[in-house]
Amino acid sequence: MPEVLIEVNNLKKYFPIKSGLLSKTVGYIKAVDDVSFKINKGETLGLVGESGCGKTTIGRAMLRLIEPTGGQVLFEGKDVTTMRSKELKTVRKDMQIIFQDPYSSLNPRMTVGGMLTEILKFHELAEGDAAEKRVIQLMETVGLTKIHARRYPHEFSGGQRQRIGIARALSVEPKFIVCDEPVSALDVSIQSQIINLLQDLQKDMGLTYLFISHDLSVVEHLSDRVCVMYLGQLVEVADCKELYAHTKHPYSEALLSAVPVPDPKTKRKRIILSGDVPSPANVPTGCYFHPRCPKIITGKCESIQPKLAALSQGTHEVKCLLYPESFPTQSNIQAA
Repeated sequence: MPEVLIEVNNLKKYFPIKSGLLSKTVGYIKAVDDVSFKINKGETLGLVGESGCGKTTIGRAMLRLIEPTGGQVLFEGKDVTTMRSKELKTVRKDMQIIFQDPYSSLNPRMTVGGMLTEILKFHELAEGDAAEKRVIQLMETVGLTKIHARRYPHEFSGGQRQRIGIARALSVEPKFIVCDEPVSALDVSIQSQIINLLQDLQKDMGLTYLFISHDLSVVEHLSDRVCVMYLGQLVEVADCKELYAHTKHPYSEALLSAVPVPDPKTKRKRIILSGDVPSPANVPTGCYFHPRCPKIITGKCESIQPKLAALSQGTHEVKCLLYPESFPTQSNIQAA
C-alpha cells in the first residue's frame, strides 16, 4: 500500500467580485470548486486542463501562497490550512514550487548565489563557508557551475533560469514540489533537458511532484497518475497508462484528440468542442461541461451535478452521468 504524502479534501478558492462605490461583493469567481485528491510519496501526479481552469490556483492554495476559501490540505497528516506562521515556515521547507516564468520570480538586483544564500540563512540551514559550498553544490546539481552563481538573472537564457528556479526549490531539501508548467515557456530541446533533470532529481532525492501542465504529451511522459480539470473541478482521475488508453470523460477525450501523433500513417479523429469555456463567475447548472458536451444526456446533464466516483475498475474515477457510479444521492439531486 503506497504511503500518502499529501491529501487534499474539498479544496475551494473563490475570488470575490466587487462593484460599486463601497466595493460591495456581488458574486464570486469559483477558481477551484470542491477538489479532492491524494498524492503518494515519491510519485508524480499530473494536473491537466485548459488555461484558466484553476490548475495553478490549486498548486498555490496547497502551499498557501494564496489562502484557500475552504477545505483541507494535509501534509504528512498535518493540516497546512490551519497552521500559524511559525509552523508554516517549518513545513514550507518541505513544500516548494517551481514557477512557470522563472525570470519574474527572480530578484533582478541579486546574483544567483546571493539569492540562494539568503534562503539558506532565512531557514537557518547554512551560513558563511558552509552556505557557499551548498550554493556551489546546488548549481552543479542542476547542470550549472559555480561561475554562474556570480551572475544576475538577466545574464541567463530561459532554460538556465528554470534550472536556477529548480536549484532554489531544492535549496531547502524539500519532500514535495509543485511544478507549475515548468517547461511551457521553453524550446522543445530545452524542455526535454529540464524534464530529464526533474526525473533524475526525483529518483536521487525521493521527491514527490504535482506536475501542472496543458501539454498532455509531457504529462504522459512524466506522470504516474493524472487528474483532468475543467472549470475548477476534477472530471477524471486515473493511472497515466489507463487514462490515455481508456479515456472515459468526454472532455478528456477531446483533450487527447488534440495531441499530435508522431506517426504520419496514424490518423486520429479530432473532437472539436462547441462554444467557449463558461465563466467561473457564472457556472452552468448541473454538469459544468454540459453546454459543450457532444454526449449530453438531455434532461439530466442540465440539472444534475455528477459526483467524482470510482468505476468498477476501482482506481479510475470519473465525473460524468454516462456512468451510473457518478449519479449523486437522491437528496443531492433535489438540493441541486
